[in-house]
Amino acid sequence: MIPYLALLVIAILFLYSAIKILNEYERGVIFRLGRVIGAKGPGLILLIPVIDKMVRVDLRVVAMDVPPQDVITRDNVSIKVSAVLYFRVLDPNRAIVSVENFLYATSQLAQTTLRSVCGQAELDDLLSEREKINAHIQEILDKDTEPWGIKVTKVEIKHIDLPQEMQRAMAKQAEAERERRAKIIGAEGEFQAAQKLADAAEIIGATPVALQLRFLQTLREVASENNSTTIFPVPIDLFTPFMEMAKAMKGAPPAAVGKPPQGGA
Repeated sequence: MIPYLALLVIAILFLYSAIKILNEYERGVIFRLGRVIGAKGPGLILLIPVIDKMVRVDLRVVAMDVPPQDVITRDNVSIKVSAVLYFRVLDPNRAIVSVENFLYATSQLAQTTLRSVCGQAELDDLLSEREKINAHIQEILDKDTEPWGIKVTKVEIKHIDLPQEMQRAMAKQAEAERERRAKIIGAEGEFQAAQKLADAAEIIGATPVALQLRFLQTLREVASENNSTTIFPVPIDLFTPFMEMAKAMKGAPPAAVGKPPQGGA
């Protein structure tokens, strides 16, 4: 009885060490007597106990946080920059054989690359051209991790921590920029209004009747707004025809009164 029980236990241990089940997103790198024979999976994997050894590799995309890094930009501003890194394993064999710990190595490489790239840029570029900085970091990391069988798909700068004095200076700069734009817009509005007034004055100067019509329109607006008596001077142009008629009458010779017409008889 005891020998059969021992054989059963040995058989169970043999099957437990020989049979492995891998998920769809996993691959198993098989080492046989220390040599890589390839990556297998997913599904059921059979191993030779004691001889074969399997290392599981996850092929899903890994989101890795890059901790805040102290960076001095090209214009000598001290900041802290944090980022997030997205990558996945394309070649399980190289990810296990080429580097001791590909997760740790990728994290360290991301930190040093982030400090290097941000240190070569100015603060204004880091704030306004994040997409360009992200693409540059992703390109460098993808090139350096390619021998490890890793594909870096995306890098995003999460946060840029500025010193308090720099934040105050940027706030003042933004306020000055808004005031400058407001003054420019106000000056442009005054210029357009003055130009329109000049055009109107030119039209009125060429047509005096237009001035009289504008005068009468203004009187109408004043009379409709205020319920009161309005005294206004009458433009002299309204009396000009009558004055010219009076001058013509004074310049004409007076007609003879009570004298008979002269004639011969």
